Amino acid sequence: MLFTAAVFASLTALAAAHATFQEMWVNGVDQGNFCARLPLSNSPVTSVTSNDLACNVNATPSNGICQVMPGDQVTVEMHQQPNDRSCANQAIGGAHYGPMSVWLAAVPNALSAVGSSSAWFKIAEMGMPSDSPDYWATQVLNDNCGHYTVTIPKDIAPGNYLLRAEVIALHVASSVGGAQFYMSCFQVNVGGSGTAKPPTVSIPGAYSAQDPGILINIYQSLTAYTIPGPTPYGTTSPTVAATPWPTAATWNTASQPATVPSVPVGSATAVPTTSAAPSGGSGSSATGATPTSSASGATQTAWGQCGGTDYTGPTACASGSKCTAQSQYYSQCVPS
Repeated sequence: MLFTAAVFASLTALAAAHATFQEMWVNGVDQGNFCARLPLSNSPVTSVTSNDLACNVNATPSNGICQVMPGDQVTVEMHQQPNDRSCANQAIGGAHYGPMSVWLAAVPNALSAVGSSSAWFKIAEMGMPSDSPDYWATQVLNDNCGHYTVTIPKDIAPGNYLLRAEVIALHVASSVGGAQFYMSCFQVNVGGSGTAKPPTVSIPGAYSAQDPGILINIYQSLTAYTIPGPTPYGTTSPTVAATPWPTAATWNTASQPATVPSVPVGSATAVPTTSAAPSGGSGSSATGATPTSSASGATQTAWGQCGGTDYTGPTACASGSKCTAQSQYYSQCVPS
């Protein structure tokens, strides 16, 4: 990719074409921003030593936790402006070329965990998947209306996690401090019975400002690119292809929703306000609460399940509790 005056002019004109990861999907089901810690602006973090590098600058707290299972397909979704899900606009514009990655950090409580105090491991990454011509992960992201899909490792231990999605824009990264980091954290609960606890790194701490994938002039013909940070757990980065990267979308952009749902698609009632998600995953209760009866008209006890995908038990809660959606998989009787 050769540097030209025209490219420089376009970068100057579009320097504000910033973006944020805003929504999540689980196995193709739209979670909206139910469990997203939404950034306050679409501007980047530029210091690799800032605590903001973990989950962005004073990201808005979320009261939702998205339920996932090991092996689930999780898709993060990026756009330039809040609530704009249109595929007519690039997810991240302004020739903001660079890699993207997704990370997890096991935490005691996803609702209150501090990203910069957590221990992170990477589960997916993409850098420059082709050098004929040079084609970047952010371009693949744009091809797919801002969607990037990863697999939750099949053997990780259950519990609450922060999930961190990140793009590093390298269009002005030829000097120290020029790389731009765009990240958001999502609050998830992983079910299952896995036992794996992968090696971790700190954020900040995982990157150096002089890393070859951070301090780099991308306006030259490259044959390789070193993605910053540790190698992903349980998977590998796509190798650099010597053939043109296909630009056809692999995400079904024709069915892209125009709006953000207030609760995950398929879930019932309101967004939770105080309770953490159950640690047992889809279709289980964290406390072991059981319904008073499965007969018609029965009520569910506090903290018991009252809704969700394929659930057939009581949907009314005992007095003093309210059926509250945790995700499309699980609704729980939360004391009111």
